[in-house]
Amino acid sequence: MTAIAIDPSRRQAFLGGLLLAIVGAIFFSAKAIVAKLMYRYQVDAVMVLTLRMVFAFPMFLAVAIWKARSEPPLARADYLRITVLGLLGYYLSSFLDFLGLQYISAGLERLILFLTPSFVMLIAFAFFKRRVGWIEWTALAVSYFGTVLVLLHDLNAGGSNVILGSVLVLASAFTYSIYLISSGELVRRVGAIRLVAYAMCVSTVACMVQFFVLRTPAELFAQAAGVYQLSLFNAVFCTVLPVFLTMVAVARIGAPTAAQAGLVGPVSTLFMGAALLDEPITGIQLVGTALVLSGIWLLSRKKV
Repeated sequence: MTAIAIDPSRRQAFLGGLLLAIVGAIFFSAKAIVAKLMYRYQVDAVMVLTLRMVFAFPMFLAVAIWKARSEPPLARADYLRITVLGLLGYYLSSFLDFLGLQYISAGLERLILFLTPSFVMLIAFAFFKRRVGWIEWTALAVSYFGTVLVLLHDLNAGGSNVILGSVLVLASAFTYSIYLISSGELVRRVGAIRLVAYAMCVSTVACMVQFFVLRTPAELFAQAAGVYQLSLFNAVFCTVLPVFLTMVAVARIGAPTAAQAGLVGPVSTLFMGAALLDEPITGIQLVGTALVLSGIWLLSRKKV
């Protein structure tokens, strides 16, 4: 029998993309912790989202200008698609997420958001006729079981608005899954970095319009120093960096696999919550952590 040769460069590219997706998920998950810390200053979701985008905007704008000057212009249809993606994925999804975080814990928010891989896989299967392999289904099942164990205690914590917050975050997960799978198709023509920069600029405009409709300009300059410090961290490490990492990962390994790799996010939220929000870590949570990491390992064994 002749052994089937495995292309080392393809394997390396896949593992590199998987690593980018995992790192991006960890940084992106930190936004829930940052939001919870900001809410201690009595700010709301509108302010959290607006300050996040205000600080992130110059970085995205610089990249957008660079790409516009160095690459051929896009078709009008692509600009329209980018506008829709920016409004859906980085404005609406983020706003619903931050709004839901006002009513539920960071742990429960992570649990609901990580229904996203299920939505992505179903959309890819239904509309793009993508075949889902047994490794992906197994990795998803193992990681989800681990996620449930990690965050089960948050489901028992209570609040009169927990259902409202859960519905808002669920809507965020669904809208982001549409963005992720749609961007996976568009990124091949536009390029990951260019797509992200343009879409985030659109999102920033939407956030500013929303702010000036609901708030007064003076409120942007009347916050405590800690709010601005956390917003800057949120912009750089929880927005700009993970957004680019995730989009590059999507370009390398595909949207469904990138979304499943993001299941490591709840694990990172668990430990960040313990360190920064004084949330306890139990034995069940540690078992769940091991299961989530096992799911990521299964993804790394996927043949490409």
